[in-house]
Amino acid sequence: KPSATRTGRMYRSAFQSAARAAGRTFKRNMSAGDQKIPGNVGLEVGVGLAIGGACAYGLKSSLDKDIAPWAAHSEAAKPAPAKAPPAAPSAGDTAAMDKFLAWAEAQKAASPADAKDTADMKFYTFTELPPFTAKHKSLMAKHLTPELWARYQNVKSSKGYTFSNAIQCGVLKPHLGVGMTAGDEECFELFKDLIYPIVKGWHQFDAYTQKHRSDLNPIHLNFSREQQLKFGEYVESTRIRAARNISGFALPAGSNPEERKGVEDVLKKAFNMFSGELAGKYYSLGGMNAVDEEFLQSNGFLFQKPGPAQLLAVAGAARNWPDNRGIFHNNSRTALAWANEEDHCRIISMQSGGDVWTVFSRFCKISDTIKAAAESTGAKLMYSDQLGFLGTCPSNLGTGLRASVMIKIPLLNKDPLALEKICDTFDLQPRGSSGEHSEAVGGKWDISNKQRIGFTEVELVQKMIDGVTKLIALEEEMAAAAG
Repeated sequence: KPSATRTGRMYRSAFQSAARAAGRTFKRNMSAGDQKIPGNVGLEVGVGLAIGGACAYGLKSSLDKDIAPWAAHSEAAKPAPAKAPPAAPSAGDTAAMDKFLAWAEAQKAASPADAKDTADMKFYTFTELPPFTAKHKSLMAKHLTPELWARYQNVKSSKGYTFSNAIQCGVLKPHLGVGMTAGDEECFELFKDLIYPIVKGWHQFDAYTQKHRSDLNPIHLNFSREQQLKFGEYVESTRIRAARNISGFALPAGSNPEERKGVEDVLKKAFNMFSGELAGKYYSLGGMNAVDEEFLQSNGFLFQKPGPAQLLAVAGAARNWPDNRGIFHNNSRTALAWANEEDHCRIISMQSGGDVWTVFSRFCKISDTIKAAAESTGAKLMYSDQLGFLGTCPSNLGTGLRASVMIKIPLLNKDPLALEKICDTFDLQPRGSSGEHSEAVGGKWDISNKQRIGFTEVELVQKMIDGVTKLIALEEEMAAAAG
């Protein structure tokens, strides 16, 4: 492996050779008695230096090609520079936050009771445009203008979900990225002039001019036999999940106990319709015994009550916990569903290995069965031509789908920035075990689609397949070069 020092010496040697050649020409002419430098000497010197320069440049180009494969590894091997400590807030920022906190406490104290309140969670009514601070990072805070506030301040849905309810999470928790939730299906039309800019900011999808498309036919997926074999060699597990909500019922942030029970009843009916490989068991979160709880916990199936600082708790989706919430899994533990968590139902298809087609096919079966169960009760799934499948948070609209694989790539793991750049070209998100821009323990990475809306389910899963195929090819090229 050529070193930088050795390369520098080679460059210098090429230039020195050119200088010596020019010097010899100069001496030869001077020894003949010329006191003035003849014109041809200047020309020869120039030609000599040009030749030397060209040789050195050619040598540099050749060496650069040889060094390039090692350069990335050398840079990756360098320890990451220590992060500078966060700057202390300015006096102005501190004063603004103090003012906001005082305003929020006054608003809470003056808020009337909300019919959706529980002993451990209160909804507040804001009487004026919140005085957002520099710490408010959400798209809601960015796009909520005085004009929109004046238009929406007193608006609420037919199920009683107010505009204050919708923005409460983003007002009280400045760190949130979206900062708004929907309490029911009607909110997406009532508050669309705030929701649509949020969707565009989060997804780069313009709901005013674009329409979402859906494709849940696994036959349309391209996954060759060669790709299947490579995935089987490198991929440790595959997982595809999305949210589904039942039209006619309030979403968890705006629901009451009766509606939450109604959703659970529809889902139980769907789970009873599962047959063959989907047949399994439903566990009620509130009536679970210690044995079942330990079993679900050990398999990573159990979901917990959100903490007080989390979006779901602040938005009201954790009220009356754990009533009418539950978990379903099939007998082979490759299909999982959560009832009444962030959305009415989160469906998950998963298994060990890299058989993406089978995992996606199972996912489509689960979605179709829940749709059939809803329709058998006279209901349907929440769906919009503009926004696709609807859910509690605007970050999970469209397909609402996340398709991911856990892949072991020890050589690419040594250069996380290069890995992220490759994933970017396929709109994929790599997640390592050691944080952003860091090598993952054991070289294992979770690779998933970034986008949710504007592409069909098939297209998003296809992007994941194509991107991971490229990663595997590069891993094998690096292994061959190292060998």
